[in-house]
Amino acid sequence: RRDVLVLTPWLAPIVWEGTFSRDILNAQYLQKNLVTGVVTFAVEKYWFFIEGFMRSANKFFLAGHPVNFYLFTDNPEKIPHLQMAPENHLFVIPVQNDSRWQDISRSRVAIISSHIQSQFQHEVDYLYSMDIDIQLLAHIGVEVIEALVATISSWQVTPQQENKAHETHPEGQGDIPEGQGDIPEGQGDFYYTASFYGGSVSQVYQLTRACSEGEMEDRENGIEAPWHHESHLNRYLLQHKPTRLLSPEYFWDRAE
Repeated sequence: RRDVLVLTPWLAPIVWEGTFSRDILNAQYLQKNLVTGVVTFAVEKYWFFIEGFMRSANKFFLAGHPVNFYLFTDNPEKIPHLQMAPENHLFVIPVQNDSRWQDISRSRVAIISSHIQSQFQHEVDYLYSMDIDIQLLAHIGVEVIEALVATISSWQVTPQQENKAHETHPEGQGDIPEGQGDIPEGQGDFYYTASFYGGSVSQVYQLTRACSEGEMEDRENGIEAPWHHESHLNRYLLQHKPTRLLSPEYFWDRAE
């Protein structure tokens, strides 16, 4: 494709539809005998989205390859019966609710980091975090498999929307120094959505641990990043470049 940017300045590929052969990648992936994990959270009213997300993800996410779905929820009794593909498994993990949605958001990376250490590292080779309040409408295949994967936010390619600025509190751990987080005419770094990211278990552990530590330090200093764990995610990815980027096609922002 010549109509989109397909390579970052640090030479990481940017995946758009039409820039890869899924058949070739599937054949390579099958030879490696890998298992991929998906983490998602359904807390408070978000239990309503469980059935739609799980049915679509079971059908479209790495179809034909083994996937472990890890569903964190404070309402395990409300989960409907879900018929999973033979190669897929659903694990429901109870999680405590927080009084503020901001605290729910902030606790995600700490929970993921903790469970990677205690459980996930022994069960999967790659791990991806996805928001629950969507439904997949098309196949997401092994083109997303890489060491450290981030999805470019649709805010970056829809200028009519309000700009989702990086953290600008100079004492905040999610702060990006002036000039380092700007994206002039498609060059330099990108703004990534926290709705879909992942990679190898070891890389995701390092990312979530760093973000969790940054959030804890901010909390001790009475600071709250404007986009919560997404601000810390972007700070980390500025310093630790993703090895593969997914285009906004993979996760267009939803209207609230």
